[in-house]
Amino acid sequence: MRRYSFFRPTCMPCVLTLAAIALLHAAGRAPAQDSEPRGYRLPPPAIVELIDAPPTPGVSLSPDREWMLLTERPSLPSIAEVSQPELRLAGLRINPRTNGPSRRSYSIGLTLKRVADLSEKPIAGLPAEARIRNVRWSPDSRRFAFTLSEENGISLWAAAVESAEAKRLTEPVLNAAYGSAYSWVSDSETLICRFGFIHESGSPAERADRKPARVPQGPVTQQNIGRKAPARTYQDLLKNRDDEALFERHVRAQIARVGFDGTIDTIGTPGVIGRASPSPDGRFLLVETIHRPFSYLVPVYRFPRRVEVWDMQGELVKSIVDLPLMDGVPIGFDAVPTGPRSVGWRADKPATLVWTEAQDGGDPRVDVEIRDRIYMLHAPFQTAPQVLASLSLRAAGVTWGDDELALVSERWWKNRKRRTWIINPKKTDQEPVLLFDLSYEDRYADPGRPLRRPTPQGTSVLLTGDNGKTLFLSGSGASPEGDRPFLDKLDLTTRQTERMWQSQAPYYESLLDLLDVKQVTLLTRRESKNEPPNYFVRDLSATVTRQLTDFPHPTPQLADVQKEVIRYKRADGVPLSATLYLPAGYTPTDGPLPVLLWAYPREFKSAKAAGQMRGSPHRFVRVSSLSPLLWLTQGYAVLSNPAMPIIGEADAQPNDTFIEQLVSSAKAAIDELVRRGVADPHRIAIGGHSYGAFMAANLLAHSDLFAAGIARSGAYNRTLTPFGFQSEERTLWQAPEIYFGMSPFMHAQKVDEPLLLIHGAADNNSGTFPMQSERYYNALKGHGATARLVMLPHESHGYRARESVMHVAWETYEWLERYVKNASPREPRRRPATGDQSSQ
Repeated sequence: MRRYSFFRPTCMPCVLTLAAIALLHAAGRAPAQDSEPRGYRLPPPAIVELIDAPPTPGVSLSPDREWMLLTERPSLPSIAEVSQPELRLAGLRINPRTNGPSRRSYSIGLTLKRVADLSEKPIAGLPAEARIRNVRWSPDSRRFAFTLSEENGISLWAAAVESAEAKRLTEPVLNAAYGSAYSWVSDSETLICRFGFIHESGSPAERADRKPARVPQGPVTQQNIGRKAPARTYQDLLKNRDDEALFERHVRAQIARVGFDGTIDTIGTPGVIGRASPSPDGRFLLVETIHRPFSYLVPVYRFPRRVEVWDMQGELVKSIVDLPLMDGVPIGFDAVPTGPRSVGWRADKPATLVWTEAQDGGDPRVDVEIRDRIYMLHAPFQTAPQVLASLSLRAAGVTWGDDELALVSERWWKNRKRRTWIINPKKTDQEPVLLFDLSYEDRYADPGRPLRRPTPQGTSVLLTGDNGKTLFLSGSGASPEGDRPFLDKLDLTTRQTERMWQSQAPYYESLLDLLDVKQVTLLTRRESKNEPPNYFVRDLSATVTRQLTDFPHPTPQLADVQKEVIRYKRADGVPLSATLYLPAGYTPTDGPLPVLLWAYPREFKSAKAAGQMRGSPHRFVRVSSLSPLLWLTQGYAVLSNPAMPIIGEADAQPNDTFIEQLVSSAKAAIDELVRRGVADPHRIAIGGHSYGAFMAANLLAHSDLFAAGIARSGAYNRTLTPFGFQSEERTLWQAPEIYFGMSPFMHAQKVDEPLLLIHGAADNNSGTFPMQSERYYNALKGHGATARLVMLPHESHGYRARESVMHVAWETYEWLERYVKNASPREPRRRPATGDQSSQ
């Protein structure tokens, strides 16, 4: 037996002496970052200016398309605002002082613009520093409502178009913690609201400060006896009984009817209300009430719930279903709960319920002829439900037209199939007619989506022409030349289409609405490489175009950057594309540049679909606060969104050859940049966010293609997401070699290029726990890699605070300058790029 000897000091002076020596030793080896200035840092001024550029206003169109409501948006919030109190309960993030969402953007001003003459009316009566959310037009277009987040709650406001004067309809008592805080009734005079904290004393701020007891009443226990309940990895789940009580307190609501004249009438009894949706005729409410038992494994949308129809006085009219806890749903992408799901109102009828029920137990592995059935139930809801459609794939929605026309869609994940059927809702025994049968990942074959028109009841139905004989389809117009949005007319009898309009170079112009069917008048949004998006009315019959808005270039300092969509091939022959950006004034004689390659891998079932062109060479060069295009100001070339397809044709799974295909795609992009003379192969960085961060870490572990990497908010150890991740349906126990092979954490010893890891310390995205970056950094450090970990306080999966965003830019700038732009030529590659192998 091997014996070990441990030195154990027996007197306090010895302990203190050893501690002092240890401290001195540690101080002598303190990491370099301990000597850095503390606090948030700023990147170079050119980048600061881009991040602080004023946002372009948002646009909301009235249902009758006579008015545009321009919403003024603020710049980035401060870290003080992002650091406000927050509860993380059942997958929700709630500000306890307002009883609303804690991380949602808002507007700060409203202006009406008339489409006919472009006259403007600023909305008066708003309080100073208004935080406006949830703007919704009334069905008759005469009014719009919105919520204001105040210091102690959320209030409901509205404005009439005629007066352009905002007025308060309620005190700050709305509950927006879960679901919609309000909705319009079809009379355009009444709104259905959810009030919170109705039966508690004290102000919202005082109630928010009520803390659960610090002394626990006992352990937290969970138990399962033989029942399979697999679940993907979720964040912000309930953890104990205190969480359960907090969840009930903050989601509990009282439904109320609020009139535009300020009258308020409560409806029914309070409960944990998930939804209260008025019927199109305004006579009924569809109400979902969440109830116990709650779960510590799944978010709120899988909690038990009762679905009922109430009248407008809160009396029960019809109980539809009481759904149990949905923690036993299989993890496959075509898996669904059993029982009625997607319960809603039929858009073209006064009060008809529609829902879907699985016929295979919700399990895609079960072999059945009929997967889903769609049911209808007409008011007064006393008869048996009527079957509208029986589908062999999973239901994907109904687009309603009238009593004789509706479109029913179905889809299936495993083969990416999508079918659309024409049905007659009045004659359900009539055979449906197949309209489309295609792969939904085949962008070139996409026929477009049917246009809809608003109804007086506030719903939307199919827009038809020629007395109901034709539909209108709008799509992205994907092609080998890039996206060119279009408008088609579809003959429902022959099922043939006629092209009515299509975007033309040098513009990218997308269709928003068909304003006049007979005149063929379009409302479009047009942009070019150097012109920001603006709104236009295009009269095809008179070939006249009228501009509605004139938003200026938000970042004129980037107006002259060079943009080109480039195409190249992977070693296995799959065609790839990317958007190459070069600094303003760059010419080939300037020689190779340092390059930032920013990407995100995607899975496909066919090489044909994977190789299709994405995007458009004519889209505006827009720079967001976290965009890789910021580095154009610092002399870098940027390769944005280079295709990184992971293909698994037929019975093959894409992830079976994830690493080989990933490296092969990256190598193809680099080879093309070098061939063009744009890139120095020794000065190229790889970067990405979320699954793109996972990609970047894998490329550093399995190739020597890059000088450095930047990985933001990623997941690096797939054993921490054992019941599936991204598009992987197999579990860790079914495919342990896939989970191990794809995890950068398991290959940390192979990384010898510098890697910058950035993560929001409050990340709530499924699978990307902050711990993922912390553990991966420790693994890299343990193997002597050059790595840096930056944890952003209070930030989630994306980063919002100005201080955080600026600091991320500073970190990225310092990393790229040190390890890419000014990097010394690297030694020859230690290993061949595995991407040279065929992925097929």
